[in-house]
Amino acid sequence: MQTRLKTAGSIVFILGILSLILAPLIGHLAFDSLWTVEPLTYIGAVLAAIGLGVVSVSYTVYGAINKGQGNENGNNNGVHSWSEVTQRYFDLFDHDLGRPIRRISGKERELRAVLKFAGADTDPSVQALLDEIEMQTPNFRLMMSNIQVLVQLEGPDRLAQPQPVEPSELIRKIVDRYTLVADQSDKEISWWAEPPEFGLVYSDGSAIEHIVTNLVDNAVRFADRHIEVTLSRNDTHFVVRVWDDGPGIPGQYAEHIFDHGWTPEVARREEKSSSGIGLFIAQTLAAHWEGGLRVESVAGADENHHTSFILEMPMNPKVVTPK
Repeated sequence: MQTRLKTAGSIVFILGILSLILAPLIGHLAFDSLWTVEPLTYIGAVLAAIGLGVVSVSYTVYGAINKGQGNENGNNNGVHSWSEVTQRYFDLFDHDLGRPIRRISGKERELRAVLKFAGADTDPSVQALLDEIEMQTPNFRLMMSNIQVLVQLEGPDRLAQPQPVEPSELIRKIVDRYTLVADQSDKEISWWAEPPEFGLVYSDGSAIEHIVTNLVDNAVRFADRHIEVTLSRNDTHFVVRVWDDGPGIPGQYAEHIFDHGWTPEVARREEKSSSGIGLFIAQTLAAHWEGGLRVESVAGADENHHTSFILEMPMNPKVVTPK
């Protein structure tokens, strides 16, 4: 429709311009008498005005049509475009920051090996610096992973299909990843599965890995000495429990720890020590796969203080179709 209007308007406009150009030459031949301005000049001006008007109307109509379509599809195409662009920029950001962090981590471990091989006493400040690098590297990786998942959760194409997953292998890799971090803080992390040959479940492996990584990271951060991760199953669900012997979570805090962006510092009006999105994302991912994440904690000065996060996931969730 827009093309036809522009074509017709352009033709009329050209005719009008030709009339204006030819008016001084042929006007006296076309008309018996002359007005203040020859009639052909008026005709040309009118045609040019009409042509411009038609072209303008064509663009106005086209813009109105696009606006209407945008209103209808804005919730899908607009969000989809935003999600794709955001994800693309995040991937570049992750790559540009992730690469130097991996190099720093590798050099840190090389330096540890050199110092160990030399056999000389290491300055305590150097050892503390190496320990800090070792502990902060997984935190950085988890932060980047949390941001990536948060971007995916905001987009329209965030839903995946269940795939065969071996949760015991996922958990083993997570525990291995945090064992060295725990050792640097004089903490011990262990895990076991029941049955030992756990087998396959149908779920989203990346979601399970992300949830358990957040839980283990929290446990290593707040534990006094011990962290234990267990994996079990029944007829319908598998259960991951992450336990630590830390100071526990007071009751008034426990009901908010899954809130987006909430940390205990928020309640005390202090500077936040973390983003407060890890547990929110973990619970959101669990709920998407028809599972649940809850916390059981005992806080206090006695020896029974501890915290347990319990993740329950169905063995074979329903396929969810994006809305």
